[in-house]
Amino acid sequence: MTPLRHKMIESMRRRGFSVRTQESYLRAVADLARYHDRSPQALEPDDVDAYFRHLVLERGLAPASCRLHLNAVRYLYLKVLEHERFDVEVAIPKVKQRVPALLTHEEVARILGLCLNAKHRMALMTTYGCGLRVSETVRLRVGDIDGERALARIVLGKGGKDRMVMLSPSLLGQLRAYWRDFHPTCWLFPGRHPRLALGISSLQKAFTRAKARAGVEKVGGLHALRHAYATHQLEQGLPVHMLQRLLGHGSVNTTMRYVHWLPSYREGGNRHGDLVASLEARR
Repeated sequence: MTPLRHKMIESMRRRGFSVRTQESYLRAVADLARYHDRSPQALEPDDVDAYFRHLVLERGLAPASCRLHLNAVRYLYLKVLEHERFDVEVAIPKVKQRVPALLTHEEVARILGLCLNAKHRMALMTTYGCGLRVSETVRLRVGDIDGERALARIVLGKGGKDRMVMLSPSLLGQLRAYWRDFHPTCWLFPGRHPRLALGISSLQKAFTRAKARAGVEKVGGLHALRHAYATHQLEQGLPVHMLQRLLGHGSVNTTMRYVHWLPSYREGGNRHGDLVASLEARR
């Protein structure tokens, strides 16, 4: 490990960056070094600018990927190498605002019903029933489920923030039945070894297989269940500010995109819908 890499890891750990963010930033900086075959410490602003032109014009990276590389390189120069300024004007393509192919209640019911592995099915149901990110689902521990208050504690979600999400009566009942059948002791959804959490890719593959069996051809991966949770809750009248807290969004503007996807949305109270009960009614 080079001294620069070690220094960057140490800097990110001190600031509480997630493991995934650390890995992404390190890959981006390593890519910059490989492109010029020199340490980033020896590069001039024109060299960094040439690298980003290469990413956009030659490699055709998506805007989100370009922005991740930019954030990583900016962090390197400002926080790790402690430069006073980051004097590189980088033109990042604008992100195209596309509405994803939203899953209906019936499609979610079919997908979950055709997930043949009971543990994977319960994990997917929890993802949908709570509107979780896949990384949040696989990191759930048995102790994070508060059955008395019908809440689940999400530890270190995106942005390093904890939050509580509501468990509907139907989802809580399903989780209790799952616990009686599988008796997980540490991770709610363990991997092959009980001391290890279920892998993200394993759950993503389970969703993809179930989606194919269900004949759902809409484009989108496992994150579609989180989108479905948000839109289905809004359809039942859940206020946007409540949805923002449940999803763990730092800004209500992020949550408002779901409202834009639902032109007929009308706020109708403070009720959190029991989406899992709705699924069971459609089977």
